[in-house]
Amino acid sequence: MQTIVGVLRGGPSREHEVSLKTGAAILANLPEDQFLARDIYIDKNGGWHDRGRPTAPDRVLRQLDVILIGLHGEYGEDGGVQKLLDRFGVPYAGADSFGSYLAMHKLMAKVRAQETGLFTPKFRHIERVADAEAAVREIIRAFPQPVVVKPVGWGSSIGVSIVGGYAPVLAAIEGLFTEGAPSVLVEEYIRGREATVGVVEKLRNKPLYVLPTIEIIPRKGNFFSYAAKYSGETREICPGNFSRVVTEELQKAAEIMHRALGLRHYSRTDFLIAPKGVYYLETNTLPGLTEESLLPKSLAAVGVSFPDFLSHLVNLALTR
Repeated sequence: MQTIVGVLRGGPSREHEVSLKTGAAILANLPEDQFLARDIYIDKNGGWHDRGRPTAPDRVLRQLDVILIGLHGEYGEDGGVQKLLDRFGVPYAGADSFGSYLAMHKLMAKVRAQETGLFTPKFRHIERVADAEAAVREIIRAFPQPVVVKPVGWGSSIGVSIVGGYAPVLAAIEGLFTEGAPSVLVEEYIRGREATVGVVEKLRNKPLYVLPTIEIIPRKGNFFSYAAKYSGETREICPGNFSRVVTEELQKAAEIMHRALGLRHYSRTDFLIAPKGVYYLETNTLPGLTEESLLPKSLAAVGVSFPDFLSHLVNLALTR
């Protein structure tokens, strides 16, 4: 008897369109001889649809054996949908609600990284727009310009900007609050090479299998922004052209953060490599699985096909 796998995609987040692509890739690559896939679309208002028809979450969830989450951003990666799945007792692949929230909250994740001894860019957290002017005056004095301004709780580099000077930094912060960011993080801007490392639990009989590094080389003058991630203009080299020492440090740090954040099944962690060392940026609990995405590239580099990876995720979820 085939296992019924619900694939969640879409969702009420700023990454709705990318989530549709991840979900479509999962649906297209789930081995048909092992699994019966159910396309569960969640619209931008949070409404659930089963095979094109509106439905209530409780109705469809009772018909599924396991869930693969193709959602990104709010609701998918911040622990929202995981709470719902836990309530109905449906097994799912990926981090649980608390681990998802912890990783998605950039400030908390950075604090965890610091507690493990990893470097992370210096930062200033701004919780309210009313605090922005005083915070920017402090930032201009304490941080070399430009700085990185990013929303806490959004993914795929949405809302991230690199700006310098009092007026541009203040405008960037106030703009994020206007767009609905729960809070804002301002970080020192570190010039370096970008890298990402994925990890998968219980792959090839290892408790935590660390995948090859990927070196990310955006188009000159750009950073790995939302547009750069999905435009196809960014060069992605796997394995990255790093020294053995740096490669081992990156892979160890990815493993450390997977454990420090209490994640499960799989994750992907982003870094900067600067003259002073390796800097932790953030961890993705539901990394993209589109044709442009990084995790499938690193899996392919070690001979793991996408269908085999999806089968592995289903088995991990069912044996939790």
